[in-house]
Amino acid sequence: MTAITLTAGAPGAQILGFGSYRPRRRVTNDELAQTMDTNDEWIQARVGIAERRWAEPDETLLEMSVAAGGKALAASGLDAAELDLVLLASASLPRPIPGLAPEVAHRLGAKRPGAFDVNAGCAGWCYALGSAADSIRSGSARNVLVIGGERLTDYTDLTDRSTAVIFADGAGAAVLGRSQTPGVGPVVWGSDGDQSEAIAIPEGEKAMSMAGQAVYRWATTRLTDTLGEAMRRAGVGPDDIDVFAPHQANLRIIELMARRLGLPERTVIARDIVRSGNTSSASVPLALSALLESGEAKSGDVALLLGYGAGLTFAGQVVVLP
Repeated sequence: MTAITLTAGAPGAQILGFGSYRPRRRVTNDELAQTMDTNDEWIQARVGIAERRWAEPDETLLEMSVAAGGKALAASGLDAAELDLVLLASASLPRPIPGLAPEVAHRLGAKRPGAFDVNAGCAGWCYALGSAADSIRSGSARNVLVIGGERLTDYTDLTDRSTAVIFADGAGAAVLGRSQTPGVGPVVWGSDGDQSEAIAIPEGEKAMSMAGQAVYRWATTRLTDTLGEAMRRAGVGPDDIDVFAPHQANLRIIELMARRLGLPERTVIARDIVRSGNTSSASVPLALSALLESGEAKSGDVALLLGYGAGLTFAGQVVVLP
């Protein structure tokens, strides 16, 4: 029997740079109160959002993803021609086929890389990050661009206060490369498909529906163990975590998770949801980009990440920030 030869991979993968794109239009809670039965106090008390970004017609998912990917490439110091793989995580793709990742790669100037879309709901970027790191370690790729991009307003009833006050648009990205010292820990991922209808665009419908209380209970009771396992697999503990950046779905969930994990007071907690809303698969890279840009997080910090959402899907990992 002929033996198959495997390509030798790298000992680990590391994040080389982040990039982000936030739509121009800021939508405050007071603006929403003019068109629906809500107010700033009600929204901030329930989800912690003060404002969110909604994309204008020219800010398509393609354009936002290209912009974020281009910034991540610039931050990484790599040329687009050095990319072997481009992954685009999104739950708001404008079409079933073709996928958007090949077009994004072409627009950036990549030379025939592998390219495909990932839809794991709000966990999509963390799923893609884990897949990218595994590809580098296996030798399937050397450098990978991982983008999370969303135009959720295309699939939201903007008159429905249960969803319109929450969802928003934007794109975040990171470039991964080979490393002798692992900078991306093992991904701990999974799904609870028995609750697949909790966040959904029902067949034949055009707007998203969400069982908010059910998702809140699931996130606050089932996912702390996922974060603990991600730390254990990476060989770190709560005291080692400099930055906690979970999916920006609800400020109350974020702060409750941080308390339950027993993170030290010095740990920086991502609260990008306050100004950006829930951007689904874009929320984790957007939050990390903001923390690095502001100086709240710095190069070499150890960050604990968690994506979770429609499916219901979840993925956690520990990374070292570039």
